[in-house]
This record gives sequence, structure tokens and C-alpha cells, in this order.
Amino acid sequence: MSVAHRRRISILIVRRFARRTIARASDGPAALSRLWPGRADRLTIAPHDLRTADATRAAEIYAGRFVFAGKIVTCHSRSIFDLEPPSEDWEAALLGFGWLRHLRAADTAITRANARSLMEDWISNPTRRRPVGRRADVMSRRVISLLSQAPLVLGDADGKFYRRYLRALARDIRLLRFGLHDAPDGVSRLQVLIALCYASLCLANQARTIRNATRKLSEELRRQILPDGGHVSRNPGALIELLIDLLPLRQTFAARNIAPPPALLNAIDRVMPMLRFFRHGDGGFALFNGMSSTPSDLLATLLAYDDTRGIPMASMPHTGFQRIDAGATILIVDAGPPPPPNLSEEAHAGCLSFELSSGLNRVVTNCGMSSTSRETWRVFARSTAAHSTLVCHQTSSCQFVEQSAMKRLLQGAPIVSGPAHVETFRETNDDGERLTASHDGYLARFGLIHRRVLTMAPDGSRLEGEDMLAPAPGGRIKGGQIRYALRFHLHPSVKASRLDDAHAVMLVLPNREVWTFEAADDRVELEDSVFLAGNDGPRRSAQIVIHQNAREVPRVRWGFVRSTTSAAVTNARRNARREPELPL
Repeated sequence: MSVAHRRRISILIVRRFARRTIARASDGPAALSRLWPGRADRLTIAPHDLRTADATRAAEIYAGRFVFAGKIVTCHSRSIFDLEPPSEDWEAALLGFGWLRHLRAADTAITRANARSLMEDWISNPTRRRPVGRRADVMSRRVISLLSQAPLVLGDADGKFYRRYLRALARDIRLLRFGLHDAPDGVSRLQVLIALCYASLCLANQARTIRNATRKLSEELRRQILPDGGHVSRNPGALIELLIDLLPLRQTFAARNIAPPPALLNAIDRVMPMLRFFRHGDGGFALFNGMSSTPSDLLATLLAYDDTRGIPMASMPHTGFQRIDAGATILIVDAGPPPPPNLSEEAHAGCLSFELSSGLNRVVTNCGMSSTSRETWRVFARSTAAHSTLVCHQTSSCQFVEQSAMKRLLQGAPIVSGPAHVETFRETNDDGERLTASHDGYLARFGLIHRRVLTMAPDGSRLEGEDMLAPAPGGRIKGGQIRYALRFHLHPSVKASRLDDAHAVMLVLPNREVWTFEAADDRVELEDSVFLAGNDGPRRSAQIVIHQNAREVPRVRWGFVRSTTSAAVTNARRNARREPELPL
């Protein structure tokens, strides 16, 4: 490990210990009481929950079946809080109490009684509360859920239950304020501040805390939401998670006749165009930096609040992404460095990777992140090999903390080194839109700069690419034979067949549209891959791979071409050597 790596890890450890020391110094009943001044003896308003609710789920919960994160647990007349959770994600969903919205959607006397019974069970036995329930993101979701679903739980409740409910809620708010010092930086910290702002607005006698919570939230929004509307973590999914809470928060300010802070309004206005930027023709998001399957219901809800409905921007320079729209073809490119180490626990080593879609069909993707069994796939999903870009010597362009002890201490595996200089240049000429980008993620280890040129035809019928590995000016290649691979991961719905000459692959999309991948000077392989971001879990897929040696062949030219006539389709099928197709 280099001196620079050790220094970065040392800084992360020092920050982690400082946060933990401050948090522990703030612990204790007396400290907790100071953290939440005023008498929280009454709820004044319940915020709106924009998350989609399914009334049929209420019947499942009443029957004792709890389905979260791809796992089903049946309690069989036992308390659901007593059972061993099948996974951490399942437990986080249970203890976040977001499922209360399904009971509220049913809106019957039975579901209201069921909600009160489950809440009574949770409140009356705090010894069941496990560490997951005190995680910052879980407590934030629980506080917001208990506030927004209070009409369901408290509608027919007596005064005794009402007071117990508020006491339990107030204690969670105090714990959340205490946990703010120890919350991981990024989305989790912002979610804590959003929840505390909700609490100050919804509970009575909180005039002072409204000012404090609004000020802290405004500061964090200005820090985490970049000028182009992206999140500092560079994860597209973070925008959905944050905006689904920020929009009702704006409404809650208005309902209390309090002017929303300018930072909140500005953040919403900047994030909205970014939602359109990351969308493919099928409505889903591009898979960068931890993005999983797109929650289409949430995205549709958010886009209904978009008043501009304009054409997506071509460049997001602060977040580091580029987009080219040509006809029905969309190209989205990761052209930015990784986020800072303290915000990189979920970031991927996918610099200069791209995704390509044609109409409603994805063609080239990244593998993405699985929405279930995340720990199983995390190491692979974050590697450069899981992205549609160049992989040098079977290593990633970023290096992650690998020691188990360090990962436990830092609550994740942040990036300790990666591309420091990513350069991009766009131009329009007779050939179409051209994007030239380069990064130095392989410079320290191999003395090489990766440069990628992408040219999209004006009608979107052709994408030409060129990838180069070359020493920096005045430098030289380190080491002997440095192998590299160009990888193009295909969407599971694409059927791929390698052609006889081994220099091309025919791609058939679900709508029978045909594309051809060409690399006239290089041998093309068709290998197995996995698509992690499916709604039904990981799916087997294929990837186009070109293997080369950096000293002998430092440059590879390739292209994706869309067939325009049925004759071209017929000839391509006739000339294709029918290798066994990968099952979808």
C-alpha cells in the first residue's frame, strides 16, 4: 500500500473516531433531553407520503406474512419483532415501518386495529430493538413513517396510547439527533436532517428546533446537491431517495405557513432535470455507482412534479456525466472521477463506462447493483470488469479498502485511489456528436492513460468508438506484457450471436431490431455476464469482449451499427454462425 493510500485511510479513521467520540459524549438521558427541547405532547400535522401503497399488502400483513427485500417471513401468531430476520435488508425494511402505508391504503377498521397492535407490540418491548434499528437510515425512515402514518395509527386510539406513541416517537427523534454525529456522510446524513426537519414541523412547541433543523438541512443540501443537480456520491438512485422526501417536506412547510428555505427549493429545482438526464428510452435509470433497478412507481410520481418537462441536458460537468441523444438512440457516459473517500462507500470503478439504448430497448449496460443480497455481489459490482469500459490487467481503475477490520471500522469499503484527472471534450461535426474522454486511473500502477473516443451518427444509427492505452507525456509503460480487455455488457433481453469471421456480433433486440457490433482489426469474444439490476434479481446475460496487449496493440476501434432494412437482417442471420445462445 502506498504512502498516499495510508494517508487517506488514516484520515478516514481519524474522522470516524472523532464522530464516534462526539456521539458518545452526547449520549445519556440528560443529553438526549437537551437534544430535543420543548414539550412534544401533540402532533400538529402529518406529512404526505409519496411512496406507492398497495392495499393488497395489508391483507398479507394481517395474516402475518411480511415480504421485504425479496424475503418472506411468516410469524404464525408470534411477534414479528421476536423472529430472527432472514437478512439485514429485510430487518431494515421492517424496522423502518414504511409498510404502514400499505395498511393505510386499505383504510378499514381491521387494518387500523392491526397497525395499532403492531405499534403497541413495538413500543411495549424495547429490549427487542437490535443494532439495525438504530442505524441512521433506518431511524430516519421510521421517524418519517410514524409521522406520516400517524392518522392511521392514532385515528381511533385512546389518550393513553396516544401519549405512549408520542413518547416512543420523541425518543426516536432524540436518538436520531444523537446519532447525527455518527451517521455516515452522504445520503444517510441528509436523511437524518430531513427526518429531524419533519419532526420539528409536525410536533407542537418546536419553534426553536424548526430554525435549527432548517439551518442544518440547508447547509447539507448546499454541500451534497451539486450545481448541476447531481448528488455528491454520483449515484443516480440517491436522487430518487432524497427527492421522494424533499417534495413532501416542501408541502409540509407550506401547510405550516412557513416559507420553505431557499436551499430546499433550489435543490428540488436542480435535481428534477437530473432525473431526465439519467433516463433511458424504457424509462429506467442508467446503472452507475450503486444504482439498482429503477423504482418505476416512485420515478413516475416524481416526474409528475416536473413542470418543465424539457429535453435532458447534454452535459453534467459537476457530477461528471455526459449524454448524447440522436434520434431514438441514447448514450450515457460516466466521465468523472470517483467521489471523495468519505462519500465513496457505494461508488464504483466505472470511469469512462457507457450505456446505450435504442428506443424502448437497452443494448449496452453496466451490471449495476442487486437490490437483494447486496453483500454477495458488492465486490464484483463495484469492479471495473462489471462496467462497459476498458479493464487493464484484470484490475480496477479504483482501489478499495480491502482489509476486513478496516471495513468494519469505516462501516464500508471506501475508495482510496482512483482517477484523479478525467478530461472530456465534445464537438459536433459532419460525422455527428463526438465525445473524447480520458482518465489516469491506471497511471500509478502501469504508467498508462486510458483514452476513449465516442462518435454518434446524427440519426443514431451508428456509434463508433476508439479505446487507447498510452503512456503519459514523457512517461513509459511499467511492467512487461500488460493485457487489457474491452468489455461491453449486453442487456439480458438482447440475443447475441457471433458472426463467422469472429470480428462481429449480431444483436437482436426484443422488438426484432438488429444491431451489429464490429471490430474489423480484432478478434471478438462472446462471454457470460450477469445483469444485477433486474426487478426479479440477478439475471444471466452476455458480454462482448476484446482481449489485447497494451505494448503490441495499444488502440482498438469498434462500432455498433443498426441495420436499416429487412434484407440486412436476413443476410446477417444467414451469415451468422449459430452458437448456443445464452438463456435469458
